Amino acid sequence: MKKVAVVMGSDSDLPVVEKAFSVFEEFGIPYEAHVFSAHRTPEEARAFALGAAENGFGAIIAAAGMAAHLAGAIAANTVLPVIGIPVKSGGLGGLDALLSTVQMPSGIPVATVAIDGAKNAAYLAAEIIAVGDGNLQAKLLASRAAAKEAVLAKDAALNKKRGA
Repeated sequence: MKKVAVVMGSDSDLPVVEKAFSVFEEFGIPYEAHVFSAHRTPEEARAFALGAAENGFGAIIAAAGMAAHLAGAIAANTVLPVIGIPVKSGGLGGLDALLSTVQMPSGIPVATVAIDGAKNAAYLAAEIIAVGDGNLQAKLLASRAAAKEAVLAKDAALNKKRGA
């Protein structure tokens, strides 16, 4: 199974990206986490991206706040799928990070999830990895079925409580 890389621009992003770790652990997906800054460690971020495919990664998640150039800097140096997590920070509540992450030039795509949307980033990375892994695909389908059953149980409980 391919690994997923989770790269954050600062260790202050860790409380956000830890939500992705729990998804990977639930599905048994190997992952690594790193701190690289698009602005403070551009050479290291570039070297990581250039070697990611060769090092067994199948997708990269990049989380950053404010200017949020990390996902784009990573995507510019690999053809692996890159998923950006805009992190809420600064005075604009993460809108600046969202716009910086989602507005990429043609040919250098970054899939972007919601502000602080680490869980969805992890689920998307899992779906990407599952394209070539039937066992992981089955786990994802089972997870969706369990989520459906949980919602239907809540609906039934609500209607029972209301006497409907």
